[in-house]
Amino acid sequence: MFYIYKGTLTRDCFYGFIVWATGLGGLGGYFRLREKKLLAVGEKGVPCALCKLVLLFLLLIFSVCRILRHVGVNQLEKYVDYYGTISIGTPAQDFTVVFDTGSSNLWAPSVYCSSAACTNHNKFNPSDSITYEATSQSLSIQYGTGSMTGILAYDTVQVGGIADTKQIFGLSETEPGSTFYYAPFDGILGLAFPSIASSGATPIFDNMIKEGLVSQDLFSVYLSSDEQSGSVVMFSVIDSSYYSGSLKWIPLSAETYWEITMDSITIDGETIACSGGCQAIIDTGTSLLAGPSTGISNIDSYTGGTCCPKHISCSAMSSLPNIVFTINGIEFPVPASAYIIDSGSCTSGFESIDVGGLWILGDVFIR
Repeated sequence: MFYIYKGTLTRDCFYGFIVWATGLGGLGGYFRLREKKLLAVGEKGVPCALCKLVLLFLLLIFSVCRILRHVGVNQLEKYVDYYGTISIGTPAQDFTVVFDTGSSNLWAPSVYCSSAACTNHNKFNPSDSITYEATSQSLSIQYGTGSMTGILAYDTVQVGGIADTKQIFGLSETEPGSTFYYAPFDGILGLAFPSIASSGATPIFDNMIKEGLVSQDLFSVYLSSDEQSGSVVMFSVIDSSYYSGSLKWIPLSAETYWEITMDSITIDGETIACSGGCQAIIDTGTSLLAGPSTGISNIDSYTGGTCCPKHISCSAMSSLPNIVFTINGIEFPVPASAYIIDSGSCTSGFESIDVGGLWILGDVFIR
C-alpha cells in the first residue's frame, strides 16, 4: 500500500512523496468501485483477466501550507480497472468513471458523440443542465489504447459528496475503435498532475484543493478483490483503521504522472532489471506491470512465461520466487500470487513496453 504526498512549500515550489504502509489503507470520503478487466498496458477498456487478491493502494496528496474544509467519500466497484459513479450538471446526470492516476483529464460521453462507443453508454446533455457553461476549447486525448476527441465545458461535478460547482471537463464527440465500446464505464477521471492535462484543463482534485472543497490536500484509493463492493476512493483524511505498520515516504521524481525513482528489481538477491536505478510510474489505470523488454525478458526467464499470451503453469505458482522491487531503499516483494493471473488458465502479469526505460507499476504491483 502507498500514499502519495504532494506539498506546497511556497506558492511556486512543489515537492512530493509517495508514502508506503503495510496492511490496509484509507481516507475520508469514499466511492464504491467495480473492477474492470484489462488486457494490456495503458488500456482503458479492453477485457482481460480478473484480479484475485486484495489490492491495497493509497494515493495521498497533502498540502503543508493550509488546512481545508471537507471530506468526500465515493463507493467504488471493480472490474480490474476500478470505476465508480459521479454526477455532472444540475440536475445531476450520472456517469461511471475510471479513477486513473495515469492521466489528468475528466471526460464523459456526450449527446454530440457520433461513435458507436457512445451508443451503449450514458451521454451528457448540456441542454438538461442549468449550470452548464460552454467554452470554445477542443480536447483530444490518446491513451495506451483508445482515444477521444471533443470539447471542454464547465459544470457542477459531484464526487463522493463533494460538489465542485465550476469544474472543467470534456464532452466526447468521437471515441474511435472498440476500446471504449466494450468498456463497462462511461468516462475517465484523471488524478495525475496538471502538467500532463490535455488542453490545459485543471484536474478535478487540483480544482477541489484550489476551491477549498477538501479538508486536506490528499486522496486515497483502496482496491478490493470483491467485484461489486469493498473498494473506495477517499478524499481528505487518513483512516488508520485501513492500514497497519508504519508509513514509508518516497520522493516523487516528476510532477507529471506519479513518478518515482526505483533502485533495482531482484530475484533471490540477484539484480535482474533496473540495475543502477530507473524511473517508474504508479498507474491505477494499468492492470499489468510493464517495463523495458530486456528487463521483462529476464523476469520471464525466472517465471517461465511463454508468449503470447505468456502462459504459466498454475501448479508452478507455489514454487515461483518473489520479485523484489526496491524503492528508496525499501524492499517491496511481489509474490507469484500477485504476478500470475489465474482466470482458469494462468498467465504472466508482466508486459513489455519500451518507453525510455520507464516502468509502469500497475495493479500487478499494487496488489
